[in-house]
Amino acid sequence: MPAQPKATLEKVLQLLGFPATVEEHVLEDGLLLEVKTEDSGRLIGRQGQTLSDLQYITNRLLFQQDHNAPKVMVDVGGYRAAAREALVKKAKDAAEKVRRWGDVVELEPLSAFDRRIVHQALKDDPDIETHSVEVEGTDKKAILLRPKH
Repeated sequence: MPAQPKATLEKVLQLLGFPATVEEHVLEDGLLLEVKTEDSGRLIGRQGQTLSDLQYITNRLLFQQDHNAPKVMVDVGGYRAAAREALVKKAKDAAEKVRRWGDVVELEPLSAFDRRIVHQALKDDPDIETHSVEVEGTDKKAILLRPKH
């Protein structure tokens, strides 16, 4: 049986006691499930952590239903879109510093999801290369931006 991303997320939200509607949008690399609810703050959580957990659970459930299920991004109240824009701006500002001063710039530790956004944002920049590096003493990774030689 093919996975039903919208219905799956709606059921999870219902079981968690969140009255919400879900809109499904097709993306290049999967689906966006946009949650509309009065209680968006609680669903987003501190620094988007609850939203990330909800996305993880939804993807796990879909994968169990169908190993070929598309990757799903869950957003609430446009939070991910706004956070993505802010992250892309930060990456481009850092790239500008690298271009101007020729120094390596390190961004703060980011989740794998956010690191992918930064790498994607700068992948076509002819002057800048990006690398994920482990942050000593943690299980997190940061991104280094440096001039291409």
